[in-house]
This record gives sequence, structure tokens and C-alpha cells, in this order.
Amino acid sequence: MAKLLIVEARFYDHLNDLLLEGARSAIEAAGHAHETITVPGALEVPGAIALAADSGRYDAYVALGVVIRGETYHFEIVAGESARGLMALSMDGLAIGNGILTTENEAQALTRAKKDEKDKGGEAAKAALAMLALQGRFAR
Repeated sequence: MAKLLIVEARFYDHLNDLLLEGARSAIEAAGHAHETITVPGALEVPGAIALAADSGRYDAYVALGVVIRGETYHFEIVAGESARGLMALSMDGLAIGNGILTTENEAQALTRAKKDEKDKGGEAAKAALAMLALQGRFAR
């Protein structure tokens, strides 16, 4: 049984609740354990995963959050840099599923977060598990 850490950027509570529901359901359905921690925003997710990875307590990671385009350039920075940070960690060998939504509006985010629609939280958890399986396949 693997242990996954869900790192959520809790900014939009109602949307995060939906993402968490999907991620937890997918992990539990696969027979694995999980813990959840919360960070202030999407930019902090990669740093939290890096800190947790150093602990050696987790086998894989699920990044969750919602970034909705606003009126300023901040959206591009948050969306791009959080994705870049997660990609760097995955290139370093961590099994990560990226479930940080980057949408134009709340309606798009809601569709992607709902478990009975796009279930991006569940998909992120499944991606983390798939990458964990690849780690095992290629382990020396």
C-alpha cells in the first residue's frame, strides 16, 4: 500500500472540496492511504511537496488548487510558475499528479472539479499513482 500526500492550495473552498473528494475517492478506491495538507496558494504547492519529499514519508503526491483568471497578469505568473515547479519536481523523480485547475472563470472550474463531471481531482490522483507505478517499473 502506497501513501500519498495531497497538497491543496485552499483559496476557493467550495471548489477545493470537490477536488479533494475526487482525489480521496480515487486513492481509496485503489487501496492506498493518504494525508492532506493545506498551503496558502498554488505557488506554495511545489515548495510544500519538496519539503514533504525530503521527509521520505510519502510515495507520491497530488497537487490540488484553483487559479481563476483575473484582471491582472498575476494569473499567468501563478499558473505558469506552479506548473513549472511541479514539473521540476517530477523531473527530479517524484511521482506527482497535477490537479491545479487554471481556468477563465468559476463555471469552468466547477465543471472540472465536480466528481460526476470532469473529476480533475480524481484524475490527478490517478496520474500520481500511474507515475508511482512507473517509478517501480524503472527502479534499479
